[in-house]
Amino acid sequence: MLLAYLRRKVGLTGTKYGCGGGGCGACTVMVSRYDPIQETVLHWSVTACLQPICSLHGAAVVTVEGIGSTKTKLHPVQERIAKAHGSQCGFCTPGMVMSMYTLLRNNPQPTMEDIRETLGGNLCRCTGYRPIIDGFKTFCNVRTVNSSNGKCCMENSNSHNNESDISGELFSMDNVLPLDPTQDLIFPPELLVSKPCVLVVANRKVNISGHYFFILFFYLHFIPSFQQIMGKKKAERLCFQGEKVRWISPADLKDLIKLKAEYSNAPLLVGNTTIGPKMNLKGTVHPLVLYGGSIPELRTIKWRNNGVTVGAGCSLSVLKDVLLQGIEELGPEKSRVYQALVQTLQCLASKQIRNMAVSKICLSEEFFTDFGKTALRPDEILLAIDIPHSRPFVSAFRQAQRREFSFSIVNSGMRVTFRHDSNVVENLDIFYGGVGPTLVKARHTCKELMGRKWDEKLLVVGTQLLEEEIYVPPTAPGGQEEYRKALVLSFFFKFYMQVTLELQQKEVGMNDLPLEYLSALKPFKNEVPQLVPETQSSNDPVGRPNVHQAALQQATGEAVYYDDIPSVKGELFVSMVTSTRAHAKIISIDASMALAMSGVVTFISAKDVPGQNRRLWFNNPEELFAEEEVICVGQIIGAIVAETREQAKRASEQVDITYEDIQPVFFTIEEAIEHQSFFDPKRKLERGNLEEGFEKADHILEGELYMGGQEHFYMETQGLIAIPKGEAGELELYVASQHAAYTQVLVGITLGIDSNKITCHVKRLGGGFGGKVMKIASLSAIAATAAYKTGRAVRCVLEREDDMLITSGRSPFLGKYKVGYLNDGTILAADITYYSNGGCTLDESSFIMEKALLHMDNGYKIPNLRGHGLVCKTYLPSYTAFRGFGGPQGLTIIESVLHEVAARCGLPAHQVRDINMYKDEKCYTHHKQLFSPHDMVRCWNECLEKSDYTHRCLSIKQFNAHNHWKKRGISIVPLKFGIGFSKGFYNQVAALVNIYKDGSVLISHGGTEMGQGINTKAIQIASRILKVPMSSIHIKETCTGNVPNAAPSAASFGTDAVGMAVKDGCEKLMRRLEPLIKKHPQFTWQQLVVEAYCQKISLSATGFFMYAFNLSDGNAYYYFTFGACCSEVEIDCLTGDHKNIRTDIVMDVGRSINPALDVGQVEGGFVQGIGLYTIEELQFSPEGVLLTRGPSRYKIPALCDIPPQLNVHLLRNADNPHAIYSSKGIGEPPVFFGCTLFFAIKEAIAAARRERGLSESFPFSSPATAEKIRMACEDCFTRMNPPDRKVKTKPWAINV
Repeated sequence: MLLAYLRRKVGLTGTKYGCGGGGCGACTVMVSRYDPIQETVLHWSVTACLQPICSLHGAAVVTVEGIGSTKTKLHPVQERIAKAHGSQCGFCTPGMVMSMYTLLRNNPQPTMEDIRETLGGNLCRCTGYRPIIDGFKTFCNVRTVNSSNGKCCMENSNSHNNESDISGELFSMDNVLPLDPTQDLIFPPELLVSKPCVLVVANRKVNISGHYFFILFFYLHFIPSFQQIMGKKKAERLCFQGEKVRWISPADLKDLIKLKAEYSNAPLLVGNTTIGPKMNLKGTVHPLVLYGGSIPELRTIKWRNNGVTVGAGCSLSVLKDVLLQGIEELGPEKSRVYQALVQTLQCLASKQIRNMAVSKICLSEEFFTDFGKTALRPDEILLAIDIPHSRPFVSAFRQAQRREFSFSIVNSGMRVTFRHDSNVVENLDIFYGGVGPTLVKARHTCKELMGRKWDEKLLVVGTQLLEEEIYVPPTAPGGQEEYRKALVLSFFFKFYMQVTLELQQKEVGMNDLPLEYLSALKPFKNEVPQLVPETQSSNDPVGRPNVHQAALQQATGEAVYYDDIPSVKGELFVSMVTSTRAHAKIISIDASMALAMSGVVTFISAKDVPGQNRRLWFNNPEELFAEEEVICVGQIIGAIVAETREQAKRASEQVDITYEDIQPVFFTIEEAIEHQSFFDPKRKLERGNLEEGFEKADHILEGELYMGGQEHFYMETQGLIAIPKGEAGELELYVASQHAAYTQVLVGITLGIDSNKITCHVKRLGGGFGGKVMKIASLSAIAATAAYKTGRAVRCVLEREDDMLITSGRSPFLGKYKVGYLNDGTILAADITYYSNGGCTLDESSFIMEKALLHMDNGYKIPNLRGHGLVCKTYLPSYTAFRGFGGPQGLTIIESVLHEVAARCGLPAHQVRDINMYKDEKCYTHHKQLFSPHDMVRCWNECLEKSDYTHRCLSIKQFNAHNHWKKRGISIVPLKFGIGFSKGFYNQVAALVNIYKDGSVLISHGGTEMGQGINTKAIQIASRILKVPMSSIHIKETCTGNVPNAAPSAASFGTDAVGMAVKDGCEKLMRRLEPLIKKHPQFTWQQLVVEAYCQKISLSATGFFMYAFNLSDGNAYYYFTFGACCSEVEIDCLTGDHKNIRTDIVMDVGRSINPALDVGQVEGGFVQGIGLYTIEELQFSPEGVLLTRGPSRYKIPALCDIPPQLNVHLLRNADNPHAIYSSKGIGEPPVFFGCTLFFAIKEAIAAARRERGLSESFPFSSPATAEKIRMACEDCFTRMNPPDRKVKTKPWAINV
């Protein structure tokens, strides 16, 4: 594929590997071709991981390196995403840049809708998308409001300080590069001619206005057996032969037909969006591939009097443009079918995939025989698709896990015609997808409804017939059979309403559609977020919104991540061999077949570990390689070491392992409780007298809340490079770790060598979120073992699916509670038991549970409170740290308690929250830590005010009264979040500050840069103390050889600790320099430094910071970060779809060191919370296999999921005497704010249930997926499949 070619052959590593399946956009590049028919050059954004090299004959490819560089000249797209703070970890940034660049090449003045559509396929796990949009919308005629005074950035006067490069707004458009299309790369002239050239080399430098940029153009030069084809007028067949695959591009249509007859079993490839993922992710190999993308007849579009013929090789993007043209020219009446198709195409996959994928449109169940299979004979090809103009009533429906997604849960197409001037059905077609192995037509239902009047009787009969005819077996791939059945009926009802409304407008028939039903016919519209943040200013860098230190390098693709480091001589690759059983004895391991394969060097397992394979982690045993027994699917048993990553991957699948299953085996929290399978210690926290509190209560409530887990989905998968130095056992590790010191220790234990011979280097991470603390250390030890055995450098890069299988994520939680409360909602007593699914080993689950218990009170003064915490031991991969640790789970369960109490009391939830809140000037938490809730209450009151909460509650009530099938809900919550490690020994860090004779400053510290801006803030702090420009200060990397024994970068404590250490080191240096400063006040900084050197004054200093507390005294945390959040949502009761309308956040960050970075952390954390509480659902098979691996099955929030109104306000005049310059840690707390969407959805469901006479108290677990929302909105359609008619079978997936 193109991605591997770019990264490993050409060395253009700006294009990133994120998933290998075209689902994340990290590998987006621009492909350009000359179209001789239109006589123009066409530009397309594509995902390089799915783009076959051989399909690029005659095309030009532009990567992020090709459009601009910090060494020469930036492209405006690169500059603006950086200046707008749209790059945090930076791993997704090149893909974002290339998507936007391609849009501007096609349309230099895009609309906001163009930008939204363009970025729909680019995922970001850090920023929350808003700053990316803010930077890119400056290319539209849309004014960008981003400053504290509310003016457009164009209107703000701005003063620059050349010494410190600071700005008073979050970002300014002053002095940015203008977009000048004349300066863009020209299309290579060699590719404009009609005849093929003899040869065009790759990686050629093209001079544009004195600057050199890289552009690749492909013309028969990249095949293993080199070909030269002299130019001829007649096109010729092209053949490419690889190691395992032969590729043939036919000369013309006649040649294609001949080849298909000769090689009938060979797949015909055009867009590669179906075959490509199977090749990349499943290892599917086709010995011969026929390519039809170059056949003109397959890409021809012909308009006819009664329709349009679209070539079967046209991309979905071309199809969409053609249909939009038809809608505009034909008008609404004749273009009904085009409108339905466009509505579907707008939500079908990403722009990049639509640019590549070809259409499969045929409303005939006979054409599709099975999933991905058609009735075409092996020697046949589909030439074109006829799409007629349509006067009948036509509609299309789809519901997916995320609104913009390739795969639907259920989709449908319906068409009806009536007898002349009547509402009597003449013909009816109803098709469904997602309810069987292929397209299903409701033949019997359609037949029975023909001849009937289109009225309520038809609706009743139709739903009954569909319920009987459409059967979704419980074993259907993807499960959700009840939900799918409900969607079948709901889609038919929506179609009935649409047609009824049109008949009503034409005054045909006598049916009246209730006005409150009409909103159900309006699909949710995807919008882009807007923000007006508040900033603070200062006379020095601290407090100013400086751009992320590496933003420009990240935007140009120059920023180096571990897998961007060039291969060293003799480098090998390691691929893991994992267990396929959840609990079994290992009988034998046979690697002989793998070892016989080409390129395989060795197989390593427990017997190859020179040191310790088994170690104790807080008295719990953990193994590097499973020796005698496996305890989860995905546990590492061994590893293949080979010359290339492809060889290693293929060979790892050939290692034969014989098992003997062991009982018991279980995966869920409920099963663990039944087996009493828990890790030690079992935790407990208590204050007050529970029995006394329950006695005084007016009411007792018992209930529970389940919260599902979450995958980290950092954009950069886990991995490292281990390089043995060949002397004294020294080893260098270039590793993606949040805790380099722990990696160093574990590698030392595994190899049996001292830590002083192991050096870990961490330049930056492409996202971490807690997932690169523990598991990466084990992977490092395995790679180090391979390097030790072979004596050669070894690289390990986990593929996305393996990463998700092996490393796991956030722990699922179950909270069971008993609560005593008064009639006014005051809670007197609460007894809560927390169960977490820890998986097969302890990992960090004990500390995660501890954090959940320490946050169980949130901001509420419950006088009698008790919490028990039990970590369940199951046979799943061990769960680990994730942003927020156990905080979001502990906080959410107490918020659920208050929500249910409010419902039982018939009171507004915010009123019950307010009455229970800590409000005294001095308060004690349930773990006896003294704090002042003053700023928390301020956040709460400001959020109520800024969100216009009271007025919006009235508006929502009015909306719900006038809309039967759509409902809105709103929720507001406060936040009290502890900052720091409850493991006291982690609350320390050091920093090394070196001043060189030229005046430049180098800082090394123990923190890890992973997008949060820790290096940027450290430079700001050093700049203030040393009084030197930020441009004179550099942070190279995190290295265990420079700063030893560092704590992990986690717990929102990084800037606090590192900042204090840097401050301490700089202050030591300034104290040494102070006599010279007084003696030579006229000296410049450089002169001062040279004089200090001549005076033999040390210009190197170590700074250190530690925070000591005694947990037994109640001080579990350094301090608390406060906040409040309000969110409003709208749900579709018929489909379960929902739209996030508006979110307001007020956050206490103390006195922000960098408001832009802090706002970015708030937004990014909140959006990760959107995923946790509404979208991201992990599914395991009944055998314990993770089913949701990769972006095709596991969906994180995309641009379409962000509330159009996202308002973040930093609390003014807030101090924090405990931390650096009165700032506060902010990385983890905002994740919890995603729960406001969960509770707002629950309020909306309650409104629907109240209208139907159902109880407002109902079971509802997180995440609030479309399935759960739909099934909770009980109605006549969901009740048509009663529980007593369900067949008990093995479920598709289980809740763990």
